[in-house]
Amino acid sequence: MNKICKLVLLLCLSLFISCQTTAKEQTTAEKQGWKLSMQAYTFHLFTVVEAIDKTSQLGVNYIELYPGQKLGGALGDELFDFTLSAEKRKALLDYAHSKGVTIVSAGVFVPKTEQWEPIFAFGKAMGLEFINAEPAHGDWDLVERLSNEYKLKVAVHNHPSKESYWQPEVLLKDINGRSKRLGSSADVGHFKRMELEPIACLKELEGRVIALHFKDVAPQGAENTLEDVVWGQGVLNVKGMLEELKRQRFKGYFTIEYEANWENNLPQIRQSIDYFNRVVDELY
Repeated sequence: MNKICKLVLLLCLSLFISCQTTAKEQTTAEKQGWKLSMQAYTFHLFTVVEAIDKTSQLGVNYIELYPGQKLGGALGDELFDFTLSAEKRKALLDYAHSKGVTIVSAGVFVPKTEQWEPIFAFGKAMGLEFINAEPAHGDWDLVERLSNEYKLKVAVHNHPSKESYWQPEVLLKDINGRSKRLGSSADVGHFKRMELEPIACLKELEGRVIALHFKDVAPQGAENTLEDVVWGQGVLNVKGMLEELKRQRFKGYFTIEYEANWENNLPQIRQSIDYFNRVVDELY
């Protein structure tokens, strides 16, 4: 066997071993269809490009972008939104791919009725799995039709305001009997901020949880405001929520939205990811 053949053989063997090693490194959570994603608002002091960089540094493979963040880097000062040109969309997707990050969702959008179709077209062009949004109550017929037409899920966020989908009953009243592509992007921290118990809310939403804005919170400062803390160190029963989602056989995205230590929250997010993986290892 000549030197070139040996070199090719060694290269193929190396690639094979590398692929096998990568497969073995899959976490217990990933084997169950539980995927960690990053909500780019966690890094809202930075650009989209920097948010993708930080997501990659954390070893997280998925991201949810939010409207209004500056693209940054070679993509310039334009803000991320559903109005991005095809050229900018491609450049953004290419950059994320180069960092090993997939853009799976975008939001939270609160659209006017006439904006829904452009948002769905944008989501389809970007290859998104779902749109994170707060539809007007009167728009559900349109949202359902477009969701089925574009084959895109709509995950409804619950902001901590009684003007929003703040409790499961508000959402379920609008979507019961509708397409299973419509569901919840359950923010467990916001449930607690509205004096609701997150596990009970998740039980009510069974079968409709598309994704979560996952977090832990604890009273902070003189006013005891509930603020984000490392998972497992707050007042939310993180393990209990994961047990409930296991019972539901949930498969989808745990979107990390860490709204604290804005300038440098990577250490806290790493601790949270480690805690998440430890608990999931115990559950399975």
